[in-house]
Amino acid sequence: MLPKHLRWTAEGQLPVGRASVRQLSADQVRVVFQPIVDARTAALFAHEVLVRCTLPEFFSPPVLFEHAVAERATGRLGRLIRDAAFAICPDTALFVNIHPDELSERWLVQADDPIGFHAHPVYLEITETGAFTHFELCNSILKEVCARTGAKLVIDDFGAGHSNLQRLMELDPAVVKFDLSLIRDVDKSTKKQAMVRHMQALCRELGAKVVAEGVETATELQCLQSLGVDFVQGYLLARPANPPPPIQWPEGVVLAGPERRVAQADRRLAPPPFPPGHRARGERS
Repeated sequence: MLPKHLRWTAEGQLPVGRASVRQLSADQVRVVFQPIVDARTAALFAHEVLVRCTLPEFFSPPVLFEHAVAERATGRLGRLIRDAAFAICPDTALFVNIHPDELSERWLVQADDPIGFHAHPVYLEITETGAFTHFELCNSILKEVCARTGAKLVIDDFGAGHSNLQRLMELDPAVVKFDLSLIRDVDKSTKKQAMVRHMQALCRELGAKVVAEGVETATELQCLQSLGVDFVQGYLLARPANPPPPIQWPEGVVLAGPERRVAQADRRLAPPPFPPGHRARGERS
C-alpha cells in the first residue's frame, strides 16, 4: 500500500484502464545512480539520482515526466523518487533533479521531505531553461528550500539554451553543470575549448563549481582537465546503476597532485573498460 503522504493523489479522477503517474506505487519507480567525479583526483564527489519506471508505458524518463506534467503529478513523482533515492544511498552526497513544475506544487516544501534529513550534502538540480522560465519560483521556493534544509542549488544543462548571465548571478548556484553539447568532442574543437575555459573562469569568479556532463572519451577527459573543470560525469566513468557503480577511470589519464596514490588505491575505482580514444556512446548521462 502507498504511504499516507502519497495516497491522496492516487484516488479518483483517473481514466479506467490507462496507465497514470498518479497511480504509480513505490515499487514501480526505480532509481539509479551515476557518479560525479573529481577531474583531478578521480575521487567520488557525489551521485546523481536518475529515475526508471517498470511500466512499459513510462519506460522512457522523458515520457514519464510528460505524463506527470499532463496529470499535474510532478510533485508526487518527485517525492517518490526522493524517498527511494535517499533510502538506498544514505552514505554519499546526492544530486537530485527537480522538475520546474514541482515548484508550484506543495510536495517540495513538506517538512518530512528526505532532503532535510540526509547526512551528506544534497544538491538540487534544475535545468538552465527551467531556471529561467520559472525564475521567480526558483528565486523564492527553491532558494527557500535550500536555506531551510542546507541543500545547494545546481543549474543543469548550462550552455544548452539561452544562457542568461544576469539570472545566473541572481540565482547564485553552488554548482553549474555544462551541457553535453559543449562537452562532446571538446578535444577536437578550439571554439568549444574557448567557451568552456571562459565559462569555467566565470563560474569560479561567481563562486560556483563546474561539472562537465556527458564525458565519453579519455581525450575529452584530458582536455577538460587542462581547461580546469572541477568535476566530470559520463558513460566513460560509469553507467547509471543501482547499487551505485564503481568509477572506471580510463587508463592513460593522469591523476594530479599528492592524492594520486590514494585515488588509485581507492576501492571505488574499477579497472578501466575503455582504451583511450574509445567513445562510450549510450543514452544521455
